[in-house]
Amino acid sequence: MNLNVEIDNGSGFCFGVTTAIRKAEDELAKGFNLYCLGVIVHNGMEGERLHEQGLVTINHEQLKALHNAKVLLRAHGEPPETYELARQNNIEIIDATCPVVLALQRRIKHKWSVSREAQTVIFGKKGHAEVLGLVGQTHGEAIVVESLDEVKQKIDLSKDINLYSQTTKNLDEYRHIIEYIQGNVSPEAAFKSYDTICRQVANRMPHIAEFAAHHDVILFVCGRKSSNGHALFTRCKEVNANSHLVERKDEIDFSWFNGAKTVGICGATSTPKWLMEECKDAILSY
Repeated sequence: MNLNVEIDNGSGFCFGVTTAIRKAEDELAKGFNLYCLGVIVHNGMEGERLHEQGLVTINHEQLKALHNAKVLLRAHGEPPETYELARQNNIEIIDATCPVVLALQRRIKHKWSVSREAQTVIFGKKGHAEVLGLVGQTHGEAIVVESLDEVKQKIDLSKDINLYSQTTKNLDEYRHIIEYIQGNVSPEAAFKSYDTICRQVANRMPHIAEFAAHHDVILFVCGRKSSNGHALFTRCKEVNANSHLVERKDEIDFSWFNGAKTVGICGATSTPKWLMEECKDAILSY
């Protein structure tokens, strides 16, 4: 195939994921047993690579039965109960919580503790690890909303509201929610919104749209469980109908490139560069 294949420089691990993986590799290099609470990154290929080095993924139930061990907390963060359980079970925590997430946890915890009468509202994905960690800062009292419709159903606009967002949510959607509450909240109620979306992630949306528009075909490489990946791939599809999602090079259908001159390869904040390179090599060697 006579194709020009370009890997997007803006794709690949975000700072938080890079730090978590580096901490895992550093510990594994010492020869210690290391457990990770939850999948370290929503990318099966990278997970397999770290598993081969000795990383063992556990869930919260398995954590309860674990004693005298080392456990890595991934970039998404954890609620306070996890730290307390680790203390009780003599577990050494390797804390790889993303600094952006950690700052948001602290902000929510402080604001909730000094204004218990206000509604703490989090725009995020229910059940997502980061969101569970954020809700945990309020002893489970925070209200999670996934859309503007849920804001209309769940939020009492006659009472005070403190609004936050999961760090990886869509900036435009968050702004629409803020505008709706500002326009409809009671004059007697106090409303405060906090800019808590990670710009390193948010800025990828316009960038990836521009990248997708410059190529005949887009190959989007990411794990299918990645929330960030789903959002970015959807944006690629909106701009370029010839966008295809794969998790690994074996899933590439080379008929996608018939008649094309340029192929752009991009991915999520959970996509390793080496995996995009593998896909590029597979296309060029076909």
